[in-house]
Amino acid sequence: METAASIAGTFKLMQIHADLSKRAVVDSTSLDWIASPMAGVERRMLERDGAEVARATSLVRYAPGSSFSAHRHDLGEEFLVLDGVFSDETGDFHKGMYVRNPPGSTHIPSSAPGGIILVKLRQMEPDDDTYVRVNTTDASAWQDGRKGEAILPLFANPHEQVDMLQWTGTCTFGPVSLPGGAEYFVVSGSFSDDDGTYGEGTWLRLPPGSSHTIRTETGAKVWRKTGHLG
Repeated sequence: METAASIAGTFKLMQIHADLSKRAVVDSTSLDWIASPMAGVERRMLERDGAEVARATSLVRYAPGSSFSAHRHDLGEEFLVLDGVFSDETGDFHKGMYVRNPPGSTHIPSSAPGGIILVKLRQMEPDDDTYVRVNTTDASAWQDGRKGEAILPLFANPHEQVDMLQWTGTCTFGPVSLPGGAEYFVVSGSFSDDDGTYGEGTWLRLPPGSSHTIRTETGAKVWRKTGHLG
């Protein structure tokens, strides 16, 4: 069976928003879907540093009945299912599932009905050995945050923290200091800061030492990772 590693040599080095010291914003809805090495699997690349095996943040779309060859994640994988169902040997992950597969894990991903995931590859610490499965659609798991905010912690260690945030109506938060940087992906709604407005499908990366004030007029649901860029 051909693996991602075996075909890596056929792809040239790609650098897309690879400088982690710089702010980056991508409206994923404006990007074309790019074919992967496997039929029926396409990607929208948000950031990338490498060839086919690369440090990467992407949206990946599986056509109904498609699959990817068996492969190993030497520096881990985390993903959020945005639509449909994503499956591997460990189960079926429906829309709203957050999953972490640590360094050294292997799997054969597929999707019977089709699906879209936000996925981050090769961005974990080598000693991270934690498998995580969180259903973000489980309302009972959410906690009260700041006024107008609900928060669902997804994962935390000394290097990073990952959360889902739900902002309701008109809210303002901040200024928020980000000594270790942050990434946001807008699942629904929109929010803004002094540098722009970020609608559904937008990925935002803020480098270490950043701060910003978050505002939303309509509410938003946002995936957020902090601390990992320091």
